[in-house]
Amino acid sequence: QVQLVESGGGLVQPGGSLRLSCAANGSIRSFNAMGWYRQAPGKQRELVATITSSGSTNYGDSVKGRLTLARDFAENTVYLQMYDLKPEDTADYYCYAHIKAGTYYHTYSDSVYYPGPDMDYWGKGTLVTVSS
Repeated sequence: QVQLVESGGGLVQPGGSLRLSCAANGSIRSFNAMGWYRQAPGKQRELVATITSSGSTNYGDSVKGRLTLARDFAENTVYLQMYDLKPEDTADYYCYAHIKAGTYYHTYSDSVYYPGPDMDYWGKGTLVTVSS
């Protein structure tokens, strides 16, 4: 079973920076895609940034140019570095991972085979508050 644990959220002033981390309980090389979404109070969940297994990235329009997405395969972690934060960036940020059918997911203790269908997994979220 895939487990994703976010960290790094908190209170930051407008114009500040913050780095979020998402640690998986197994090899992130198993994921077809991985990344971040966010949800502000009263709004729908929206894309922040994702990266595919081949390294292609996709960024949400509201955050383009203000963030960097990076993977650490040794630590099985994906990082979201955000810059020039604005009050409208205040939201719960959720880590996301997608596994395609026919994939093995190698955890630290065993390997799990996903015969199908494709599966999406989410972390529990970390709150980012941008306020002075």
